[in-house]
Amino acid sequence: MLQQLSIQNYATVDSLEIEFKSGMSVITGETGAGKSIILGALGLTLGDRADKGIVRTGAHKADICAEFDTNNIKAAQQWLQENDLEADPDSNACLLRRVVNSDGRSKGYINSSPVTMASLKALGEMLLDIHSQHEHQSLLHRGTHQRLLDDFCVTAKVLEEMQSTWKQWHKNALLMQQLSNRSQEDSAQTQLLAYQLNELDEMGIGVDEVAKLEAEFKSLNHADETVASVQTALTLCSAEEEQNAKSLMHQAVTALQDLPEKNKRICNIISLLETANIQLDEAVSDLRAFADEFEANPERLEQVNARLGQLHAIARKHKVKPSELNQVIESLRQQLDLIQNSDAELERLEANDALLRDQYLKFAAEISKQRKKGSSKLAKQVNEQLQQLGMPHASLEVSLTLSDKEKPSLNGTETVEFLVSTNPGQTAKPLIKIASGGELSRISLAIQVITAQTSDIPSLVFDEVDVGIGGGVAKVVGQLLRKLAERTQILCVTHQAPVAGQGHNHLFVSKYSDAGSTLTQITELSATEKVREVARMLGGEELSDESLAHAEQMVASN
Repeated sequence: MLQQLSIQNYATVDSLEIEFKSGMSVITGETGAGKSIILGALGLTLGDRADKGIVRTGAHKADICAEFDTNNIKAAQQWLQENDLEADPDSNACLLRRVVNSDGRSKGYINSSPVTMASLKALGEMLLDIHSQHEHQSLLHRGTHQRLLDDFCVTAKVLEEMQSTWKQWHKNALLMQQLSNRSQEDSAQTQLLAYQLNELDEMGIGVDEVAKLEAEFKSLNHADETVASVQTALTLCSAEEEQNAKSLMHQAVTALQDLPEKNKRICNIISLLETANIQLDEAVSDLRAFADEFEANPERLEQVNARLGQLHAIARKHKVKPSELNQVIESLRQQLDLIQNSDAELERLEANDALLRDQYLKFAAEISKQRKKGSSKLAKQVNEQLQQLGMPHASLEVSLTLSDKEKPSLNGTETVEFLVSTNPGQTAKPLIKIASGGELSRISLAIQVITAQTSDIPSLVFDEVDVGIGGGVAKVVGQLLRKLAERTQILCVTHQAPVAGQGHNHLFVSKYSDAGSTLTQITELSATEKVREVARMLGGEELSDESLAHAEQMVASN
């Protein structure tokens, strides 16, 4: 439900924060005081169009934020999760914010993340519904009619199974289409893949061949330098000369061993030199073995160089590194296998398509049966409410129109639309064709009263619901709104005392002048203040004992 509305620099509001409670909250005030400001501000958080004229004079931007409790709104929680816009896990508060600059440009936010107006609208429709002439009223959209009717009379499990089956069927159909489209290109693609794969296979590229060849190339390319350096090392270490490493090492050990007295430290040094001498012998042995085995091989160098050239050339052709050629081969082989197996896959998808179609039509037929039976019942109950609401000639019809058989939808094989006739002999028309805002609000109220026990919209706002009605009907309107508030949060802008008297909570809108500008403020009334406001609505600014007593009776009758 709606918990709080914060308004900054909007129209005649400087700064305003309104706390909302459960139950029925009525909003009253003198004509021109700015009661529509609340609805206008809410509308902006729900994605309504904005223009620079709404920014308070002298301000750079208007900032409106609505806070909702989504604890019991599963659809909203799922939508937020799917769009990565979840609120704080420790709180179920969801913030919808709209900032409108003085140049008319605006930005929308959900839980502090920037979003499009379409996202604000999509989420807003799950949180709150405004019944007035405003464009965002959900009852002006046929999708809402279908949802309300289904909530009213369709078994939830059957509807869920039908929609789940449709999603599987739709996904299967997309895969079939992709395979079908691809099959038209498969012949040329197969030839290209087969040619590329054959070319690479003929080269017989080994695992890590490039790395091994590059190492061998470097070695062969420096063969002369390697032979010369090995020979020099052998000469320095053990050649038949007096001044080589081996003879010098021997002389050092002999000199130390001839000492008449050798302490522990000298003994350790002798041991290290003897160990070094042994290691030197091993190094010399390895150098001789390497010199005997290694030789410059110009022919092998040329072969390695040529092979590397081939591998680099084919790699450039496939726009990869030479070391990635084995991955290219595997990828080409997988693509070719997929195409060659596509016929079998298409047959499997076609069989699955027939199975899912039969399952979908079975569920859809049951839902159609339930809708047909429920539509008559819903229309009858709504029309009974319309009689009580002072619209004796109004009549609601629930139209079920078969959809295109070739284009089955997520919602079944028919579309649902509410049609209304407001005068005798008048052809029933869609709700959007109704000119009177007051008539539309009362029709919306009648529909909501009947569907309230099954609908999951947590907050409803009614504006001008009492336009053009007398006191008796107004009392009925108030009673119906109060009854509706037992399950749904209700906000009602009203000019009628009988309606205002039914509210659980009462917000009073007034305006005042400050430093040459007119500002709007909203106050929650106490029980005593509520009686005086209802009395004002009954008899004007001059409160009489009679109007106060009448008002007290209205309020006390709750």
